[in-house]
Amino acid sequence: MEWRQASPLPDPVGVAAPFAGVSGGALVVAGGAQFPDRPPWEGGTKVWTDTVWVLERPEGTWIRAGRLPAPRAYGVSLTVAGRVLCLGGSHARGPVAEVRALDWKSPRLRVRRRGWLRGDERIPADLPIPLAHAAGAMDSAGMVYVACGSAEPGERRASARVFAWDASGRGRDRSVWTAVPDLPAEPRILAIAAPADPGFFLFGGCALEPIVTGDGGPGVKRRYLRDAWRYHPGRGWKRLADLPRPCAAAASPAPGIDGRFLLLGGDDGSLAGFRPLDRHPGFPREAWAFDPGADRWVRLEDPPVSRVTLPAVPWLGHWWLPSGEVRPGVRSPEVWTVGAPGR
Repeated sequence: MEWRQASPLPDPVGVAAPFAGVSGGALVVAGGAQFPDRPPWEGGTKVWTDTVWVLERPEGTWIRAGRLPAPRAYGVSLTVAGRVLCLGGSHARGPVAEVRALDWKSPRLRVRRRGWLRGDERIPADLPIPLAHAAGAMDSAGMVYVACGSAEPGERRASARVFAWDASGRGRDRSVWTAVPDLPAEPRILAIAAPADPGFFLFGGCALEPIVTGDGGPGVKRRYLRDAWRYHPGRGWKRLADLPRPCAAAASPAPGIDGRFLLLGGDDGSLAGFRPLDRHPGFPREAWAFDPGADRWVRLEDPPVSRVTLPAVPWLGHWWLPSGEVRPGVRSPEVWTVGAPGR
């Protein structure tokens, strides 16, 4: 793999889990969550943001293009028909079902939803349920899938539900989401998705287990998962080779290079509960590639950085990885690209 560092986001703190994609030939990064004033171990408060940034050329300067209708983060984002679809996510009070499309035509950003343009069939309706920390991908046939996540505030219960929307325009009702068979495994958040031909892959994530806290109240514990799955329309689900280690919240959709899908960094849970937080060493700096044809995982050279809760966007021959978390409570404004050498 060839790694390069690009121009960082102008936000000095950086954000976790922004929406990102390509519109008007430019890279678009929108929203996200951060601790702008103080880190959480000093009493800082998490803030959801609404700023939309645009990078029109790889060597260019980021433009503050506008704002989302409201602060949002932790959703699924995909590039569909020249727009960035922002699917679900959350605000400070919990998950949302809304779907928005970001349309950049320099120098103007439009934020659209279903029904704003007469005859425009390439924006789906809102999701059937609110979902944050879900995973999503679009396959070669133009089917968009959104899987798992959490529908309740506070990430107290995970979902195994999966919804699909036909972005190709072939469907009869071009706006609706349809339910496909649930993932036949533990409900989860923070899984990693990748497109299949057709269908999609789903890797890892975190199961949520109810516990009793030290003061006797209810709580939730994350259990980090290694299982991998493929959904094939008409054939259903098939379990694949397990990941070499648990992995959650790695860049998603998983970057695809030369027919393999990459898990870059992510959280394996080995440092869950680490204290003190201000001395957390960061997430594992590992990279693995999944070969669908051989159903096996291959260890790659360690990446120069490790991030969690960030999107991955294919743009101009490379995958772009904007911002994300360096360690719990700490974001980075850095933007990295990864691709095959010499491209």
